Amino acid sequence: MKYFTIAELCKSETADRLGINNRCKVEHVKNLTALVDNVLDPLREAYGKPIRITSGYRCPRLNEAVKGSPTSDHMQGLAADIVGTLATREENRKLFYLIQSLGLPFKQLIDEKCFSWVHVSYDSSNL
Repeated sequence: MKYFTIAELCKSETADRLGINNRCKVEHVKNLTALVDNVLDPLREAYGKPIRITSGYRCPRLNEAVKGSPTSDHMQGLAADIVGTLATREENRKLFYLIQSLGLPFKQLIDEKCFSWVHVSYDSSNL
């Protein structure tokens, strides 16, 4: 883990605002570390600029509060929603296609709301 921390992958303004404890467990740390090592750090290296995590790990209560899917990879620490440095649709589109062009091993890669953000997940058991 070169560019990201577990703390930023678990940080949630919604959880803070609602008083939700969004601490992850050991198994989530393992999954988040694999996501960073295999997808996010190589992406950041190629992008050449900071990438912001807007949503990483979500405990079930937080996932429900943000109206996430009941089977969301976020709840297992397998997914992150990301935006580029300026969080523009253009930058987010670049991140999306960069993940593909680099051949990074993702489980899911989703353009969310016309590149408002990019959802990417990694699961080593699903490659």
